[in-house]
Amino acid sequence: MELKEIENKIKELIRVVREHNHNYYVLSKSEISDLEYDNLLKELQGLELEYPEFADPNSPTKRVGGEVAKEFDTVIHKYPMLSLDNTYSKEEIREFDIRIRKILQNESPGLLESLTYVCELKYDGVAIGLIYKNGKLLKAVTRGDGVQGDDVTVNVRTIKTIPLVLKENGHPSEFEIRGEVFLSQSSFKKINQDRIDAGDSPFANPRNSAAGTLKMLDSRIVAGRNLDCYLYGMYGDSLPHGSHYSNMRAAKKWGFKVPDFIVKSKSLEGVFDFIDLWEKERNNIDVGIDGIV
Repeated sequence: MELKEIENKIKELIRVVREHNHNYYVLSKSEISDLEYDNLLKELQGLELEYPEFADPNSPTKRVGGEVAKEFDTVIHKYPMLSLDNTYSKEEIREFDIRIRKILQNESPGLLESLTYVCELKYDGVAIGLIYKNGKLLKAVTRGDGVQGDDVTVNVRTIKTIPLVLKENGHPSEFEIRGEVFLSQSSFKKINQDRIDAGDSPFANPRNSAAGTLKMLDSRIVAGRNLDCYLYGMYGDSLPHGSHYSNMRAAKKWGFKVPDFIVKSKSLEGVFDFIDLWEKERNNIDVGIDGIV
């Protein structure tokens, strides 16, 4: 093949493997067998090794890790990562609703009619901020103290549910999307069984395991831990929509793993229905939750 044909072949393989990765890890569906996928990946790896001048730093073959860091750089958050206020009673939620309506009545009465609550699950993991520029992952930063966190990009790049390159168009030239890095219950059980089989002590719980894994200096070990990530909030100066819900629907089209466990409600009754539902169902999904947002 001519060099241009080889370059195009590598680009096409990258596109096809990315698409299969997205289908398998984000959409939970598979359109080809494991053997067919492995053959595609091996073909891509072989071509990248033989023609390194055409290798893409965001290629799916780079998901396996390999970099060992001496330490993580500290990054100041452009948008502080604030904490959430807690409540344990429906009465306090009603009082919050009254306060919000009074503020709108005084400052923006025209918005009262469109007041809508978005209800989501609060996942038991580690907060992460992902910064994208021109459709590519630029940096991944932990929450830290809310003002500054650690640059763990090298580890986050191994998480298969986090896109290195976005799908479609319509995303801002630069923005941040935040979410929760976690270990599913099934992945946590497998890791602990492997540790027990190897004569090591099991980890205490999925959240601490996810936090410890994300801060490991050897990205090869991180790649083998099967970390996952749900995304739940977008920040930027030129977001596509004026509402949180619409922005997250857009993020899903771009390739992010945005949970389906999300509803909109014009009334507190809908909010309470969501709370009551997940009080019963919280143990029936493969990820730990510790509340409702």
